[in-house]
Amino acid sequence: MAQLESTDGEQQKSYFDGGVLGFIGWSILCFLIIIFTLGLALPWAVCLFNNWKLSHTVIEGRRLKFTGRGLNLFGKYILWWVLCFITLGIYGFWVYISMEKWMVKNTTFAD
Repeated sequence: MAQLESTDGEQQKSYFDGGVLGFIGWSILCFLIIIFTLGLALPWAVCLFNNWKLSHTVIEGRRLKFTGRGLNLFGKYILWWVLCFITLGIYGFWVYISMEKWMVKNTTFAD
């Protein structure tokens, strides 16, 4: 675990406290959501998994919180598909970066 010193000399810890059973459970749930909806609910599955992951992440003693919603991501998801189709897949290189930007934009500290 990384330990950082705060301004008052106290050690602050960064760590992840999620367990393997939680990871497996949420992974299976998200996989099933994606499969049974033929990929249409992928934005909701991404939000569910990120919510689990970030709610178990502590940075410098402060827990993270994911505020993104599947419906907000769904609009971008459709746009990205259209742009990939129009550009014959070339826009796919930018989709990962766009997704990361959206996830970081929707991540805050819980306190």
